[in-house]
Amino acid sequence: MTAPSTPFASLPAAWRDWIMENLARACNPLDMANSMAASGQHSMAVARAAIDEALALRAAEGQAPAASVFVAQQQMPYIDLERNLIAVQDRAVEVLFVLKQPQIILLGNVLSEEECDAIVAHCGTRYTRSTVTGEADGASVVHEGRTSEMAFIQRGEAEVAERIEQRLAALAHWPAECGEPFQLQKYDATQEYRPHYDWLDPDSSGHRSHLARGGQRLATFILYLSDVEQGGGTVFPGLGLEVYPKKGNALWFLNTDINHQPDKQTLHGGAPVVSGTKIIANKWLRQGRYG
Repeated sequence: MTAPSTPFASLPAAWRDWIMENLARACNPLDMANSMAASGQHSMAVARAAIDEALALRAAEGQAPAASVFVAQQQMPYIDLERNLIAVQDRAVEVLFVLKQPQIILLGNVLSEEECDAIVAHCGTRYTRSTVTGEADGASVVHEGRTSEMAFIQRGEAEVAERIEQRLAALAHWPAECGEPFQLQKYDATQEYRPHYDWLDPDSSGHRSHLARGGQRLATFILYLSDVEQGGGTVFPGLGLEVYPKKGNALWFLNTDINHQPDKQTLHGGAPVVSGTKIIANKWLRQGRYG
């Protein structure tokens, strides 16, 4: 009688080699499983079982722990949509718009006018030319598709930012320590950010170092800190959707599915500002503690 083939042994040799090589390089097993599923050649269940088996083989050789790295599915951050008003801290946040797939939610009254002004004033003249993460090495590089200026507010740096961060954590049902620092973006006339993804690509060598600092970006908050006279909408070209900035509002969207696999429907960008100045604050929520 022939013994049944195991998940790892049943894979083509090229995939078995790929798994072993990436485990030897200390790549994140969940990112590896996501890549295997994204290839369309394997289900997530098969990918996880094969990686678990490969880890057991490495453990038998004294190269890795014996336990499975895949625990029960981590809960996704979420916005409670049971009511049209969400009570959080001292505010009643308004649910203004919901797209279910991919999930995109426009929220009103997330920040007061005074809070918006305080965040903008805190950053003052600290802005520098915006950058993107290089796919080859993970370095911050200037890109012609992103012509805005940016500034950061680190955790603990400003009381108003801490208050807003706790509010967003309550809204998203996600720990504040799993969020990246606020990244402000300032767009003057003609400046834009061409369509892109917020999720980090586990197949990109430059993104892997960023994935190691808290895992995938599961969700995005875009806080609108200023009104804009003309232009400057947040666009989702594949969905035919454009959201215009309104001071105090926030746009929320999930970047992945429930398996933490990147969702290519979330392609989005910042349309050029025609007149006025657009200032936003990005808050990205990670799988785990950031940093």
